[in-house]
Amino acid sequence: MTTIESTATPGLSISVTDSEGGPVVCLSGRVSVDSSPDLRERLHAVLKRQPLPELTIDLAELTYIDCSGIATLIEALRVAHKRKTLLQLRGLHGGPRHLLEVTGLVRLFQADERTNGLSVSEVS
Repeated sequence: MTTIESTATPGLSISVTDSEGGPVVCLSGRVSVDSSPDLRERLHAVLKRQPLPELTIDLAELTYIDCSGIATLIEALRVAHKRKTLLQLRGLHGGPRHLLEVTGLVRLFQADERTNGLSVSEVS
């Protein structure tokens, strides 16, 4: 993997690496109302590149996500779906996973046991 972009916003570090399967966006820290606009911008930039068969968002180092962060992920799912890009969430655990489950939004994703993550199902 080669890191191609890395930025830090208050409380959140975002790095984009190229891997064999496609870009991987790694998040470390907290996604909140303060940092979600930067995450949204970064995800849109990655999704607007040449057609991508797959995009992975790695949440293994994410410690917190609020509703604005969840909205950003849902928006990324919609954009990916329109572009026919498979969007996978990898490393979803703890509080972030609980928030998706409690809100019922986890149903928008399919579990992928091989990557300990989730991939997009059908988002309209």
